[in-house]
Amino acid sequence: MAEKPRLKLPKEAAKGEIIQIKTLVSHVMESGQRKDAQGKPIPRKIINKFTCEFNGKPVFSCTLEPAISANPYIQFDARIDEAGTFKFAWTDDDGSVITAEEKISLKA
Repeated sequence: MAEKPRLKLPKEAAKGEIIQIKTLVSHVMESGQRKDAQGKPIPRKIINKFTCEFNGKPVFSCTLEPAISANPYIQFDARIDEAGTFKFAWTDDDGSVITAEEKISLKA
């Protein structure tokens, strides 16, 4: 079971401001190319997709490959035109999805 993802973004921003969003999720990102002590291949288990939405609209997404390190860190920018909620999702090879949300408000 994955730990809660770590998110870093401001709690509020001015309308039209571009903010930086940083995410970090704990995950083994096993490539499937290593072998265990008995010489058997360790099955592949990676996060293969990351998406971010703001108020239901896509902001950023990417496909992750086996070469990505454990505990993938993703950083990107987003323009804030209204208050709302960011929704983040990391999709694993086994179909499980790790999700997180963070709200942001507009500066008065």
